[in-house]
Amino acid sequence: MGKVVIVTGANSGIGLALCERLLTEDARLRLCLACRNMQRAEATRAALLTSHSGASVDLLHLDVGSVRSVLSAAREVKAKYGRIDFLYLNAGIMPNPTVDIKALFRGLFSRNVINMFATAEGLLTQQDSPNSDGLQEVFATNLFGHFLLIRELEPLMCQPGRTSRLIWTSSSNARRSAFSIDDIQHRHGKEPYSSSKYASDMLSLALNKHKNHQGLFSSVTCPGLVMTNLTFGILPSFFWTLIMPIMWLIRIFTNTFTLTPYNGAEALHWLFLQKPESLDPRAKYHSLTSGSGTNYTEPRQMDIDDEISETFYSKLLELEKAIRRKVSERNAENKAYQRYLGEVE
Repeated sequence: MGKVVIVTGANSGIGLALCERLLTEDARLRLCLACRNMQRAEATRAALLTSHSGASVDLLHLDVGSVRSVLSAAREVKAKYGRIDFLYLNAGIMPNPTVDIKALFRGLFSRNVINMFATAEGLLTQQDSPNSDGLQEVFATNLFGHFLLIRELEPLMCQPGRTSRLIWTSSSNARRSAFSIDDIQHRHGKEPYSSSKYASDMLSLALNKHKNHQGLFSSVTCPGLVMTNLTFGILPSFFWTLIMPIMWLIRIFTNTFTLTPYNGAEALHWLFLQKPESLDPRAKYHSLTSGSGTNYTEPRQMDIDDEISETFYSKLLELEKAIRRKVSERNAENKAYQRYLGEVE
């Protein structure tokens, strides 16, 4: 059997482009699309099988923003597969983005225009709120749900004599200034997306320290500036109609404007071909596109403090214990209620 590859958020954008590229690279792999919307996932599977008729493409219902969904999906994965070779942690959200229009137009006519679009620094804020598990929605979806999934699937990835890979889709918007170790869920800030992506960078480093000796290796990628549903949702459609010609023009002068999902998936695909032992755990692997349209991958050092990374990892383990305890109590209450209903009947 070929490699087993799971991709979260696989039914659109960079996730879908990655799946196309992986199947083109290796027709023997067993690809699992882990998606929240199963109707769209079915359509994606059908499209992939149209262009790769002999491929093995499975579906997995997974909402990484829901603890119950993550635990249920993990049980299904453990029942279906004997191992996992690659787990692409790609799903993510940016709810209710708000753009500082004045800052945007000032930036369009300044030397900072490329950095402004590439990082959204000083330009973009979001509104976040708690989900049904009591976790901040962005933190839960972009970071904690993936962390819990990793913890659940460790038996399939940490096997003697084998290596497995975790590959995160991070962002150039992942900034140290947006993250606080005293507020890891970003309850009191206005940049939860940036905070969650910086958190994934730190978690990747910590996982390498704790899991490399068990054969599990983690890498972080940045897709560059890619036009996906998430990006297009930031501003009204008429704005993008006006600005896209300018962005294609700017791409001539910068390699970070990858623009298309196919180009943005370059580093994700490149890492699929690399030996994990040869990779730098402190590097973020960037998808880049030259002005002539050539795609390539380049490692850049991440701005991460080892001590804070370790503290963050410890806090995630503590939060995991609390969440599991809450789930156990909830299950016990549900069983007691079911027994009560049976007695009443």
